[in-house]
Amino acid sequence: MKTISVHSERNYTVTTDCNWRDELGAIARGRVRMAVIHSSAMTEAVHIVGEIDTEIFYFSIPDAEAGKNLATLSKLWDWLGAAGFTRSDLIVGVGGGAVTDVAGFAAASWLRGIDWVAVPTSVAGMVDASIGGKTGINSEYGKNLIGAFHSPIKVLVDFSWLTTLSDRDFCAGMAEVIKCGFIADGGIIDLLRNKAVLELRSDFNSVARIIDAAISVKANVVSQDFKESFAREVLNYGHTLGHALEIHSKFALRHGEAVSIGMVFAAELAHIKGLLSAEIVEEHRLVLGGLQLPIAYPRAAWPELLPLLSLDKKTRGNSLRFVALTSIGETVRIENPLEIELRTAYERICS
Repeated sequence: MKTISVHSERNYTVTTDCNWRDELGAIARGRVRMAVIHSSAMTEAVHIVGEIDTEIFYFSIPDAEAGKNLATLSKLWDWLGAAGFTRSDLIVGVGGGAVTDVAGFAAASWLRGIDWVAVPTSVAGMVDASIGGKTGINSEYGKNLIGAFHSPIKVLVDFSWLTTLSDRDFCAGMAEVIKCGFIADGGIIDLLRNKAVLELRSDFNSVARIIDAAISVKANVVSQDFKESFAREVLNYGHTLGHALEIHSKFALRHGEAVSIGMVFAAELAHIKGLLSAEIVEEHRLVLGGLQLPIAYPRAAWPELLPLLSLDKKTRGNSLRFVALTSIGETVRIENPLEIELRTAYERICS
């Protein structure tokens, strides 16, 4: 096991390569009630066996983005009330990033905040969604627009979950890992360069090392800037267009797939602005494309995507801004790029 510390409104640790049931049993000891929130597809996988003196309630919610809404949260509130949850009880989110986002927000909003534990089961959940204290749900007007900062007391990363993922879901999560490499740790890019999906998945030690490195990047950024005053925005590299693509595709694209396209777009925009070399732009295509991630989107979609960019959380008033690179590990902000610059960058990623 490895332990990575996060310092925010509370200090907590991310424990990797652990047995999540064993670790959770120790955390729950002495608690009267524990709510395990999970996706409907994982009902059998999350069952906790063995002796535990805590009353366990299992709450199933719809899979992925389908469950990340006010209707789901309202049902959770009703369940928690009916079960008599108090401030000394515990909420646990077991699942991908959407599940831990909802579970964390339920914990943040119930009785103005109770303890919760994240058990991420996807790559993206392990390296991104479960760490940093961002919790929330989607609005009809955009992703993650309703939420709160409420850190877990513990994150439990059990690598055995990775064997349950399809190649598509595994690679979609690796987009967030690659993002960490581009913004902060070039060693991640070195490890993933020229790696095919089957080769990577068959090398457990490399996968564990890469995920640990990405978690360390996220933990370090969050510890410097918990509430996203400025520094934490680097974690949104590729997300400005990425979130627009998710909405435009009606979530047919996985989050990581949309971010993959968004990173290539951001790299092209930085190149157009004279900030980034053509070689690093091409590096984006090679590393992301090598893991079968999409790096292009239909040309005809641009008129519909442009207004969706303004829904990004980094927007301030009418000021649109992008996280960009000047080199691997060096980030800047592009403020209010010209529409012609945005369109030109998009044309370079058109399928």
